[in-house]
Amino acid sequence: MEVLYDIADLERLPGPLHLAIGVFDGVHLGHQAVIQAAKDSAASIGGTSVVVTFDPHPVQVLSPQNAPRLLTASAHKLSILDRFMKVDSALFISFNREFSEQTGEEFIRALIKYAHGGISRICVGEQWQFGKGRSGDIALLKKLGDELSFSVTGVRTVEARGMRVSSTRIREAVGAGDFSIASALIGRSYTVFGTVIEGQKLGRTIGFPTANFTVNHEQLPPTGVYAVRARGAGDSWDGVANLGYRPTVKGGEIKRLLEVHLFDLDYEIYGEEMEVEFVQYIRPEQKFEGVDALKEQIGRDVGDAKRIL
Repeated sequence: MEVLYDIADLERLPGPLHLAIGVFDGVHLGHQAVIQAAKDSAASIGGTSVVVTFDPHPVQVLSPQNAPRLLTASAHKLSILDRFMKVDSALFISFNREFSEQTGEEFIRALIKYAHGGISRICVGEQWQFGKGRSGDIALLKKLGDELSFSVTGVRTVEARGMRVSSTRIREAVGAGDFSIASALIGRSYTVFGTVIEGQKLGRTIGFPTANFTVNHEQLPPTGVYAVRARGAGDSWDGVANLGYRPTVKGGEIKRLLEVHLFDLDYEIYGEEMEVEFVQYIRPEQKFEGVDALKEQIGRDVGDAKRIL
């Protein structure tokens, strides 16, 4: 998959282009339907399928105080588009205040300007709005399509488990620890994506070394201990994770920390980007009288996680 970061780079792609445009936070079943429509169009007549999305999430720029936790930060979204959606190319447009001043029509005309091989089809969710003041919608796209000779596909809302698929509903499910609902709406297991950073290395002194993760403002489940699977660095592992404030450690943590003990890991992974799947909740986080009691409980947690996994 070729990755672009500027609209002008569209000129490099062989035409005609078949665009799927949207924020696509989570790349859930509804988003997948939009992207698949662009892929199907490209497969039917030839050309290049392109996902056009935005970095950061527009709400983080327009109303940061109301910005939701992300389901997929940009690096995570890119990984999913590459591994699961198999599109030809992805364009990540830098969303800033200047870009936000573009009307919907100006945005579409900019895409047309730089798509030297032409645009055959634009696919969006049928309710999606874009551009300054939400001036762009399916009606505008069809009007411009008639003028500029591209087709438009408005994809209907997708339902799963009798409910409308949306990023908001998935965030709510994850926040409540309901991975069954979250995974059903996403169409794959729910994961968070982050970078392994160095911690205090207490875990290795008691026989349970842990990888500490930054998670790029992604939506996390409730505090507690979980059986997990992790993927990255060209490998995958089962493990047990503590998501919380480490109350047994002197001083604890001000913000929640994700620590994962990966089974059978025998080399350093600092700096690696990894994906962590929360498989099942084991118990709440708790404070122990001392390190020995903590060590005993971690041993029990490891046994529980291995039975689950």
